[in-house]
Amino acid sequence: MLIVKFLIIRFSSIGDIVLTTPVIRALKQQVENAEVHFLTKNQYLTVVENNAYIDKIHLLKKDFSELISELKKEHFHYIIDLHKNLRTFRVKNKLRKVSFSFDKINYEKWLIVNLKKNKLPEKHIVERYLDCTKVFDTKNDGKGLDYFISELDKVDIKSSFPDLFHNGYIAFVIGAQHYTKKIPLDIIIKICKKINKAIIILGGKEDVGEGEQIDKATDNNVFNACGKFSLNQSASIVEQAKLVISHDTGLMHIAAAFKKKIVSVWGNTIPQFGMYPYLPQKDSKIIEVENLKCRPCSKIGFSKCPKKHFKCMREINIDKIIEITNE
Repeated sequence: MLIVKFLIIRFSSIGDIVLTTPVIRALKQQVENAEVHFLTKNQYLTVVENNAYIDKIHLLKKDFSELISELKKEHFHYIIDLHKNLRTFRVKNKLRKVSFSFDKINYEKWLIVNLKKNKLPEKHIVERYLDCTKVFDTKNDGKGLDYFISELDKVDIKSSFPDLFHNGYIAFVIGAQHYTKKIPLDIIIKICKKINKAIIILGGKEDVGEGEQIDKATDNNVFNACGKFSLNQSASIVEQAKLVISHDTGLMHIAAAFKKKIVSVWGNTIPQFGMYPYLPQKDSKIIEVENLKCRPCSKIGFSKCPKKHFKCMREINIDKIIEITNE
């Protein structure tokens, strides 16, 4: 039996790695005798370590020659580069195997960020990832994203929050990698005060302070879980939520993998970049300030608003968020 060995590369970050899961599944399920390996950074191991379609995980090492030595021993047939940067070029150059990559549409992104000319393709990044594997006759199976949680990381909501969540809850993800992707704290508090359901605030250790402020400023229906749970435990909380409110974050994509109803709130970036929730629950909604001349101001984000007014977040329709959440 001839095994066909693939190395998929995606170093970061949480959401981007989750968005590669349809490619992983397609290769494993649709290519006969496929063996799928995945190369990423150590800090993102938890995102993929439970993925049932990955045969082996490799972690980026400080010693690049040690990594290449490890990878050469695998005798891969093909490399699927879903990161496409200088570091992945070095890996491919050293392994000298047939490789495939995706269109990062950097020129189109530059046009809309700098000149506000929209030449962006109407195509989700998942579809662009999957285009890399068409040569192997793979098809989009329409099953969306995957996210796997071990039994040890599954959170028992009833025991963790015994007094608050008899009738279900909303998961509100307040963290984000960049400030200009985040709803301002005072607006989050306004939203929480008007939601008629219990709320779990989710974020990392860096969000603990804001979570505490939200908790203090609102009624007893809000629980600050920022920094108290691991990523996979937070994913478990998302999986069990009735609805998820989130910025453009990794947990937003994890919520999409669980087919949750998502209210995704967009600031300085735009869904047209192709990173909106992929095949979530059908009633999910995107909230954004449209026709704002300065938006998008970046393809990633900033530590503060370049225009100092932050209209892309300060002028979002919070009544619409509340209406959808309270349905």
